Amino acid sequence: MMERDVMQEIKNEISANKIIVYIKGTKETPRCGFSAAVVQMLGEYGVPFKDVNILADEEKWVAIKKYSDWPTIPQIYIDGQFIGGCDIVREMHAKGELLPIVKKAMGLP
Repeated sequence: MMERDVMQEIKNEISANKIIVYIKGTKETPRCGFSAAVVQMLGEYGVPFKDVNILADEEKWVAIKKYSDWPTIPQIYIDGQFIGGCDIVREMHAKGELLPIVKKAMGLP
């Protein structure tokens, strides 16, 4: 049996998805207010994004915090770059800074 390389799994997920969010729960049923807020903000843009339920994978929950050097969930990555958690994304959204990053990642005008 091969040893699981969770850091490599995370790296692969981030590179395979233009927008990926590590959240508590799923985008259909977020399990915390911060995760729900991020899902709602991204939902307003009408772009597809990948969600990873870290509640279903404790090893990944621990690893993503090390990977990003960020202590909290949710964590948002756009075009391979760590954007931040809920507070940062909420602030960027309010200032109109998030949408251009999302559009660029998705190849939208």
